[in-house]
Amino acid sequence: MTKVVASIEARMGSSRLPGKVLADLGGITVLSLLHKRLRQCRALDGIILATSTSSQDDILEEWARSEEIAIHRGSESDVLQRVVDAHRNMESDIAVGITGDCPFMDPEIVDMSVRNFLKNDCDVLSTKGSFPIGQDTVIYKRSILEDNSNNIFDPLVREHVGYYILQHPELYRTVTIVAPDCWNYPDHRYTLDYSEDLTFLRAIYARLFPSAGDFFTFSDILHIVLNDSRLFDINSMHRTTLGSKCV
Repeated sequence: MTKVVASIEARMGSSRLPGKVLADLGGITVLSLLHKRLRQCRALDGIILATSTSSQDDILEEWARSEEIAIHRGSESDVLQRVVDAHRNMESDIAVGITGDCPFMDPEIVDMSVRNFLKNDCDVLSTKGSFPIGQDTVIYKRSILEDNSNNIFDPLVREHVGYYILQHPELYRTVTIVAPDCWNYPDHRYTLDYSEDLTFLRAIYARLFPSAGDFFTFSDILHIVLNDSRLFDINSMHRTTLGSKCV
C-alpha cells in the first residue's frame, strides 16, 4: 500500500522574520494552525516536522512533542537531505512538501493534489503557477528525492528541495495542476515572510475564526478578501514576491 506523508519544513532562523512559524495569529500559532488543518486531510497517512539541529530549533522539538507530531532534525542548510531523511524515517512512498509558513493551507487542495498524483502515476506533481502563494504544494516520489540527494550537490539544489526536479521536466514524469477558476488567484499571497504578511493573516483569522473556527476553507478566505480592498492591500507591497522556498 502506498504511504503518503506530508513533511512540514520549518525552522526558527528565518532571515526576514525570525521565529515566524511560532508567531501568534490570535490564540494559535502559525505552525499549530497548519498542523491542525493538515490533520483534516483524508489523503495523508502521516505528517512529520522536518526541522534543523540548530539549538534555536529546540523549541520546535518541544512544540512537536506537545502536538504529538513526528519530528526529524537535520541540517539547517541542506534542506533536501533533511526532508529525505524525514521521509525515510516515516517509510513514505510519496512526499508532500509543505512549508511551515503557510498556515491557511486548505486540506481540500492537498487532498485533490494527492489524488491527482496517484491517478497519474507521475514522479512529481506541482500546483505552482495558478494557485495563490500559500495554497500551493509539490508532491514527489520519495525515490526521486533520494536520487537527487545522492547525486546532485549544487548548493541551490540542497537548499531548495524540488529545484532541480522542477527545472528539468524532461527528466521526470511531471504533472502541473491548473487551478479551477474558483481558486485561480496566482497574484494572492497567503504565506508569511514579512510583518505585513503577519498583519494580513491575523486580520483574516480574526474575521473567520468566530464563525468557522480553525477549519475555514480557501473559498471562505476569498469571500472576505475579494470584498474588502483595505484587507487585500495590507501586504500588497509583497504581492509579487515569491514565498519561502525553504524554511
